[in-house]
Amino acid sequence: MDNLDQIAQILALTMGASWASGINLYAAMAMLGISAATGNFVLPPGLEVLANPMVIGAASVMYVVEFVADKIPGVDSSWDGLHTFIRIPAGAMMAAGAVGDVNIAMEVSAALLGGGMAAATHATKAGSRVVINTSPEPFSNWTASVGEDVAVIGGIWTAMHHPWVFLGLLIVFIIFMIWLLPKIATAIKGIFRFFGRLFGGEKKSVGDGNYTSSTEGPSKGGIEKLQQLEKLKELYDDKALTSEEFELEKKRLLDQM
Repeated sequence: MDNLDQIAQILALTMGASWASGINLYAAMAMLGISAATGNFVLPPGLEVLANPMVIGAASVMYVVEFVADKIPGVDSSWDGLHTFIRIPAGAMMAAGAVGDVNIAMEVSAALLGGGMAAATHATKAGSRVVINTSPEPFSNWTASVGEDVAVIGGIWTAMHHPWVFLGLLIVFIIFMIWLLPKIATAIKGIFRFFGRLFGGEKKSVGDGNYTSSTEGPSKGGIEKLQQLEKLKELYDDKALTSEEFELEKKRLLDQM
């Protein structure tokens, strides 16, 4: 039973570190480092460097930067785009370090699985933020960001102290990702189609009702509607329109496109 628990601990830490890296790498590093530095958890040799005060300090500073950037619509998606090249490799490295002192084949396997897990969670986070950012109010963005931070910190703590519980929750999360990712992809395609119509990037052909792509640039009607939307937004910002009036007039303009 002890051997089984040890395997579960290694697996939970390996997958937990890579899972968290895809969502908030710096929170995961700071959580693991602080837990080890305070004696609340013993990290495997491959992750002991996270307990170094310099590493904890750097991870904590970057977590604060991400905490702020993640709450600003638009900035959060740019931040996620940049971190595509950081979170996934880091997730692979942390997974490889979490398996402990084993043979090279095991480390490479852990890195591959960890990189895949980090890529999946990163895609889920980044894609969902693109969809959420279409909402005009910032509260949904803030809620999603805080929820992600809580999930990462709580998930790492659970992986360290209750590995079996974490592995069960991870299976549920993977099933949820499999269901959610296609819906996010469909929603993002819809957003791009909307902007394509807004800027005259699509034309409807005569007869068959199908849309064909155009590279001629924004149509005159599209430009006029965009200018009207900008004026409408200015009136709303100047408090000349209520929220209900703004949304109603915006919907009317968009329906005419």
